Amino acid sequence: MSPGGSDSEISTGRAALPSGMALEQHEQGLVLVADEQRYGKPLYVDFVGGKAGHRRRFGGGRGQLIARACGLANGVTPGVVDATAGLGRDAFVLASLGAPVLLVERVEAIAALLADGLARAAQHPDTSAIAARLRLVPGDAATELAALVAEADVAPQVVHLDPMFPHREKSALVKKEMRLFRELAGDDADAPRLLEAALDVATHRVVVKRPRKAPPVDGPAVAHCVEGKTSRYDIYVHRSLRPGRR
Repeated sequence: MSPGGSDSEISTGRAALPSGMALEQHEQGLVLVADEQRYGKPLYVDFVGGKAGHRRRFGGGRGQLIARACGLANGVTPGVVDATAGLGRDAFVLASLGAPVLLVERVEAIAALLADGLARAAQHPDTSAIAARLRLVPGDAATELAALVAEADVAPQVVHLDPMFPHREKSALVKKEMRLFRELAGDDADAPRLLEAALDVATHRVVVKRPRKAPPVDGPAVAHCVEGKTSRYDIYVHRSLRPGRR
């Protein structure tokens, strides 16, 4: 992939970038540019400063919802596969708490942004140790998760999923960044298949992030939930996570 190339030269792994969007190399790194009135400022991944930096310093440690849902408690630090990596924010939180994380992303343009952000994080003294616990592989988790995990040779104790929730007509006030993300990734209509793949691969549990009032993904019954103000984590358990065991 060539940063700054034309739409015909850059593909997302599903389809060419929509008209008016482009990946460009800017001073802060690789960015995705589009109509700012509709999609907001150019999108790029920054794990050193901004919201990620603030959360790293003041986010609440293992008391955070995602940490509790993924089992980072009582001396347990499981290996995690983030099968819907997106911009890597959840994975970075888990890695900052000591978990090794394999990130899987199927949209090529998003994976490119993520790879660039991870490379810059690896060069910064505040984040280099965290970045070393993160490994990115491109691919579609819904169809090739088992193969990707096997090739990466990681321990998939926990598989984390954050499928795109279906678009609703009343979502006019959705953040501009999310509009851009949805334009690239679309709705995850294959979320049930993604959950099935995750359940086949995870050795201990699968964790699915959902809007707080949304129904669970179609499939097996949820074992239990960790719920916050706007979102919740549905947890499917194969066996308990225990200190010192994989």
